[in-house]
Amino acid sequence: MRFLSYLCKQKEKKMNEHKIINDPVFGFIKIRRGLLYDIVQHPLFQRLNRINQLGLASVVYPGARHTRFQHSLGAFHLMAEAVKSLTEKGVYIFDSEAEAVQAAILMHDIGHGPFSHVLENTLIHGISHEDISLMMMEQINRDLHGQLNLAISIFKDEYPNKIFHQLISSQLDMDRLDYLRRDSFYTGVTEGNIGSARIIKMLNVADDRLVVEAKGIYSIENFLTTRRLMYWQVYLHKTAVGYEKVLVNALMRAKQLVKEGREIFATPALAYFLYNDVDKAWFEQHDEALRMYSELDDSDIWSALKVWKHSDDIVLATLAEDMLNRHLFKVEVSEEKPSDKRLNEIAQRIGNKMNISENDTRYMMTLTEIGKDMYNPEDDSIGILYKDGTVKDIAEASEILNVQLLSKKIRKYYLCYQRV
Repeated sequence: MRFLSYLCKQKEKKMNEHKIINDPVFGFIKIRRGLLYDIVQHPLFQRLNRINQLGLASVVYPGARHTRFQHSLGAFHLMAEAVKSLTEKGVYIFDSEAEAVQAAILMHDIGHGPFSHVLENTLIHGISHEDISLMMMEQINRDLHGQLNLAISIFKDEYPNKIFHQLISSQLDMDRLDYLRRDSFYTGVTEGNIGSARIIKMLNVADDRLVVEAKGIYSIENFLTTRRLMYWQVYLHKTAVGYEKVLVNALMRAKQLVKEGREIFATPALAYFLYNDVDKAWFEQHDEALRMYSELDDSDIWSALKVWKHSDDIVLATLAEDMLNRHLFKVEVSEEKPSDKRLNEIAQRIGNKMNISENDTRYMMTLTEIGKDMYNPEDDSIGILYKDGTVKDIAEASEILNVQLLSKKIRKYYLCYQRV
């Protein structure tokens, strides 16, 4: 009986070493108590609960309301599986390296602002979310007394063993493997479901770089075609792009009104970025900038829009109402750039209908060129490992894909404008 009691206590102790989260995509995700759990508990990481993973894609796919927090945990889970798979194949990985690469993938998206990339080049400019992620990592590292030095080194690609950075940022990283699978699940776009488990099982290392065993080539082909489908069907869906442009223009209009001396309602965090010209240098020179950014999430934007709807500025009020009541910009997608004559006609029609100046019509329409390729061999190629030890690029190894098809950059013009 004592022995049974001892075994039960040991089992309970082992279970208590992990926190278990039930994820709808991957099932139970275990987070070891200690450094990894401390990261998840940190306020900068918990903030990701208040930021949607897919920005405004829910305007097309109502189920797409999952968060950056969920995505980060999913990528962490896949990283743990990848480390386990590589270790089983004889790739020697120190415990400290395994913990560091898992910590790095947990925090890889920590610097994202509200609605994905909407803030970049609107309220802030000259600094990417990756730059801000690194600043936040360094802040967490200070709070955790330097325990993240190795994780940050891997994230910055300064660590000698390059496979760890490849697992975080490459054309076959754990970030992509999670978001394609997760976004497919929540949008209901079943064609986007990839075999992430098989891809991870097929990972190996050759010549100090991450490769995929030849048995996994079909999974990689599916992964690349699926990624292309998800970009054009979900991430760059014309309705979602048009809805995002409404928000971008609303924020830019609010910032312009502030420059003109107008009082604009905003939460303290949002006001900081409306009333200041924030770029990379500003972040480096103002300690409070990162703290204010960390306070900013989706709810700040929605709160402001609810008030802006009643603004006496017709442009801001119209854009805010468009956002709140799903009055979307009309979107025309073409492979040829619209003529200046066409753009001027639209601007004139909007100006006349809304009784606004020609200068103000720029907030009611936008033209964006968007280009996307499925695979860029110059960026970070995917190597296929054969039994004889040779490695071929996927573009050379695949029977159904060729380098021209894989790397062809598709460009489209999105003309979005107010319906009048």
